[in-house]
Amino acid sequence: MNFSQLRIDPKISKLGSALKKGITFQIKETDVLLYLGASAGTTVSYFSDVLAKGFIFAVEISRRMCMHLVFLARQRNNIAPILADAAQPEQYAKNIVPVDIIYQDVSQRNQVDIFLKNCDMFLKKGGIAILCLKARSIDLRRKPEDIFAEAEKEISKQLKLAQKTTLEPWQKEHMFFVFRKEVKF
Repeated sequence: MNFSQLRIDPKISKLGSALKKGITFQIKETDVLLYLGASAGTTVSYFSDVLAKGFIFAVEISRRMCMHLVFLARQRNNIAPILADAAQPEQYAKNIVPVDIIYQDVSQRNQVDIFLKNCDMFLKKGGIAILCLKARSIDLRRKPEDIFAEAEKEISKQLKLAQKTTLEPWQKEHMFFVFRKEVKF
């Protein structure tokens, strides 16, 4: 199964918005995913369908939302809910194996730092790193396009940009980035 076979509402899922805007990326059904900011698991469930023989580590800071993930994981054997702060990956590092994909949807001021730290610790060389960046969580006073440009510049020091798009009209002031961790010889 792939994402095109799923009906993902772009108003509910940033992944759905990005796919609707033409973002594409290749994943295998056996890939391992680290999902940061998993919330109640709506988008996690889409990944679960596509990664039928893979596995998802779903990190969520809210106890209430993590309980939803626990119930979801009881129905799907390829999801491991982890109650933790994505900004402190050392807290859950012993529970994570190297991953093929990182997907982050964390609305915090230090979104870029969280993303880079987790990519550095867990993402395999050649892996895909996806960031849903919410400009207003970083700074309410600055223009979103300036925040997006600054984030792209900072992340591009470590990862190679593959694709990006805003998520308008479904998600306001969001940028969806797809990066790749290059294999260096």
